[in-house]
Amino acid sequence: MLLEGSCHCGCVQFSVESKQPYPFNRCYCSICRKTAGGGGYAINLGAVNATLRVRGEQFLSEYRPEMLDPETGEYGPDPGRRYFCSKCGSSLWLWDSRWPELVHPQASAIDTDLPVPPEHVHMMLGSKANWVEPEFHSSDRCFDEYPDESLAEWHKRLNLTSSAE
Repeated sequence: MLLEGSCHCGCVQFSVESKQPYPFNRCYCSICRKTAGGGGYAINLGAVNATLRVRGEQFLSEYRPEMLDPETGEYGPDPGRRYFCSKCGSSLWLWDSRWPELVHPQASAIDTDLPVPPEHVHMMLGSKANWVEPEFHSSDRCFDEYPDESLAEWHKRLNLTSSAE
């Protein structure tokens, strides 16, 4: 599915092909909540990095938070690079060097109509702000940290993966 997106002011516009376009995963971690969250969470989609096309690259900025390495106990840059518009501040997508073939656009930046997910995955609930009241549905799955299946596995389990695979 071709996804088209933009920042709020329109300086950055992008398109990308997605095999996993359902906005199912709500992340409540402090990074998502503070950089892109509206309801105390953010939703990333899965897309093919090689298909990402950007107009207005000169307005892109990158944020790489310092993260605690559980093995060393030291802080260092997170491998995830969060891109946003330097003019209006809109969060646009995440790219992570651990999965270089993927890019994760923010659902909130997508202008294309997205399919409605049959269930949601709430992750990083252990990090949510105390004022956040998650809206759980009976079929939703909840995790204090990371879910037990990937974005691609979730789409496959529910037979929602694009035939373009």
